[in-house]
Amino acid sequence: MLKIVYPICCGIDVHKKFVVATVGTTNKSGVTEYQTKQFSTFTENLHQLLDWLKSKNCINVCMESTGKYWHPVFNILEEYCDVVVANPKYVKGIRGKKTDKKDSVWLCDLHKHGLVPSSFIPPLLTRQIRDLMRYRFKLINFKSSEKNRIQNSLTVSNIMISSVVSDTFGVSSMKIINHILENPDVKDFDVSPMLHKSMQDKAETITKSINGNLTKPQADKMRVCLDHFDNIEKHIADIEKVVLALAQPYLPQIELILSMPSINDIFTAIAIIGEIGIDMSVFHSSKHLCSWAGLTPQNNESAGKKKSVRVSRAGVYIKPLLVQCANAAIKSKKFTYFKVRYDQIKKRRGHKKAIIAIAHMLLNCIYHMLDRNETFNYDLYKIDSKPKQTYAPQITEEMAVRYLQTLGYQIPDMRNTV
Repeated sequence: MLKIVYPICCGIDVHKKFVVATVGTTNKSGVTEYQTKQFSTFTENLHQLLDWLKSKNCINVCMESTGKYWHPVFNILEEYCDVVVANPKYVKGIRGKKTDKKDSVWLCDLHKHGLVPSSFIPPLLTRQIRDLMRYRFKLINFKSSEKNRIQNSLTVSNIMISSVVSDTFGVSSMKIINHILENPDVKDFDVSPMLHKSMQDKAETITKSINGNLTKPQADKMRVCLDHFDNIEKHIADIEKVVLALAQPYLPQIELILSMPSINDIFTAIAIIGEIGIDMSVFHSSKHLCSWAGLTPQNNESAGKKKSVRVSRAGVYIKPLLVQCANAAIKSKKFTYFKVRYDQIKKRRGHKKAIIAIAHMLLNCIYHMLDRNETFNYDLYKIDSKPKQTYAPQITEEMAVRYLQTLGYQIPDMRNTV
């Protein structure tokens, strides 16, 4: 018989319009009595749910993370109850035997025996920063999309300025593009006054590249895209002001993360804090954190055979962020340790696995820095900064012959020839 971990607990089946809560009370004989009630998801009714749980002396609650619908319930119960938000794959019911009441009883039974692992729910301030930083990430994606639309309009209009300049949206390029939009009928004009002094030698080539045919529909589309682009930049700046104000209590931890190589932007550090928080005790170890972020191979073995060991789909936001940091780390000329490790892994496993390995190392460093409240220690990585030789410094004739034979070459025995 399984051990009873929580004699009084509650399982909540969450939906958009209502929730079904079941309180299970287990006596000393191991017999459990269930009481089930349904509540609306309006705030007033959720407070009635809290009062009902208080009347039953129930502080241990388990519910499934159903979309965003669990947030209102969690906000009400967070202060009084110990709420476990479960991943649906750990509590999925049997198909054909599912009802709202059975689902809530099943959640209650699982939680009663302590069989439901809790999802990581950071404190309220961290959740607010996380929400804003994720929205900022979406806005940056929208900004990139508008850049691509503007570039497409230039391309179909035979304006190939992107082939000459390094940044189509630089100051000089935007002056030329705005001039073309304001004066669509003017074909020949002097671009020299619009160019930076470092680009003056490209003036003739740029003049040839903008000799296209910008139609009125394409010009109107570009104006809308540019206006949207400017609005998005303004919204990103507004979000960043709010985030900086919220992140003031976390400035010591942000400084720790900024001490790492390849992490120089404060918003990158804030985004990492928003995803993993500052309290590393919620994770069992650095390996647990890396697994939670989707940076470790999965275990998929059956009948003694190992199947796919790809990284999981977890860490939808933090994984791409760490991969970007890893790409910056391997390009650093001041600190070459990550570059050396990347090259060693890339030879055997390829770029994708190597860059994930570097991202794993970065998150491992962040875990220990936040756990010990220490800055990045460069001295720990000086020993292995030089790549080890993987070949013999001198090769003998016999070794060379054997190597060629393994490649399929037939080497005649020259010792018996006269």
